[in-house]
Amino acid sequence: MDLKSTLLVVGGSVCSFKLLNTVVRFLPTPEPAHNKMWKWRNTVTSLAHSSLTGAWAVSCLYCQPKMLEDLISSYSLLSHCLVAVSTGYFINDFLDVSLNQSLKQSREVLLHHSTVLSCFTLAMTSRLYLGFAVVSLLIEINSVFLHIRQVLLLLGQGNRTGPAEPCTSVTYSLTSWLNLGTLLVFRICTTGWMTRWLASHREHIPRFVFMIGTTGLSLISTMNMVLLYRLLRADFLTNPHNTSKNH
Repeated sequence: MDLKSTLLVVGGSVCSFKLLNTVVRFLPTPEPAHNKMWKWRNTVTSLAHSSLTGAWAVSCLYCQPKMLEDLISSYSLLSHCLVAVSTGYFINDFLDVSLNQSLKQSREVLLHHSTVLSCFTLAMTSRLYLGFAVVSLLIEINSVFLHIRQVLLLLGQGNRTGPAEPCTSVTYSLTSWLNLGTLLVFRICTTGWMTRWLASHREHIPRFVFMIGTTGLSLISTMNMVLLYRLLRADFLTNPHNTSKNH
């Protein structure tokens, strides 16, 4: 796929996710989420992206298993389109968050999105490291449950009556465990595997690419550990009164 086609896919993705966000605006909103309309729309849009790209990433690796053996030069149209579509989402979400939240509230999300966009842009324009980008999108499998959890919180199903009391929603409790399990496997383990791969292939990677990759993985690994701590504290250790959206 050439640069023009890539830009068309990215642009089409931006427009599609913006359209989805707009459609959600006009659909009936559950009553508990009425006072958090923007967060509801943003979370539903993010859930759609996670569901799509998580399954798509698995499909890419299933159809081309040799991609795991060569994350640098392995290429397929399916993987290129996946990275382009995901890039469009991150551009749309970056703009959406920037326009609707203060910098203090959104700085972690914006920093995460900026890092991802830098790495994905490099992969799309060079047609290299697409395998690396596809593996990184396995993290979206956890994001599915992370966003479902947020939806349940917006619906008021995640509150507890006391520090030692179980969650009032069985669905929320199950989602919390699935969220924790997939976070450990698809965030922590995947990021760790990517870090190990990057270190072991340092001699095959240009210095500036290695620096971008190292910086990005260091940042995301740190954010993953912070996310793990917050989720453990919120869902398994203490009684939360305020739980914010995590990416």
